Amino acid sequence: MSIDPRAVIDPSAQLGQNVTVSPFSIIGANVEIGDDTWIGPHVVINGPTRIGKENRIFQFASIGEIPQDKKFYGESSRLEIGDRNTIREFVTINRGTDDGGGVTSIGSDNWLMAYIHIAHDCKVANHVTMANAASLAGHVRIDDYAILGGFTLVHQFCAVGSHAFCGMGSAISKDVPPYVMVSGNPAHPHGLNVEGLKRMNKDKETMQALREAYKVIYRSGHTTKEAENYLRGRSESFEEVANMVSFIQSSQRGILR
Repeated sequence: MSIDPRAVIDPSAQLGQNVTVSPFSIIGANVEIGDDTWIGPHVVINGPTRIGKENRIFQFASIGEIPQDKKFYGESSRLEIGDRNTIREFVTINRGTDDGGGVTSIGSDNWLMAYIHIAHDCKVANHVTMANAASLAGHVRIDDYAILGGFTLVHQFCAVGSHAFCGMGSAISKDVPPYVMVSGNPAHPHGLNVEGLKRMNKDKETMQALREAYKVIYRSGHTTKEAENYLRGRSESFEEVANMVSFIQSSQRGILR
């Protein structure tokens, strides 16, 4: 390990092999940090928090602090972070609350840019990109490979589906289905995330099926329930359409229309 003598490490903290802690960082009680993780200067990590391997946490980040929730009275809660995440300057990630199951979780291979906020009980999956100053209110779910542009705001209890793209400054108050691109304040759908789908090397048949699904949901005049029923047959042939149908079925706040 490479621990700068000017850092403060609580005796109960558990640090893996080859962990670096830079000057003036504070690692609190009940914090676990996995192998090969780099902690920059002036970072504060409070527990209970578990951080996996090969993460990079830059200066002035605040990780595992108590939630910004008036109903929180010090009950036990925690933060769990996976592997190979990049967490840039001034990022704030809060622990969970009793109302949300007690856990805020961040998966692996995420790119979290400067000044973003992830509130209590959020679930951020894997390979997610959040650009500068994007913010998640409490109980938000962000699925794999979603992209949130700078200054995106996501209302509490909303979900953003896999491979969705939220443009700069999006104000999201309902759920964003997988593969859909949204922008604006309030946010509205603007087609499929075609560029993201190209990067996934989707074949022509899959792309056509997703275009048809988008038209059924957003341009056919169907209600959400009617669109869901119509697409159920197509979902048997295309996993991506099945993902959209499943997301719509599980939506608690309703999808952006």
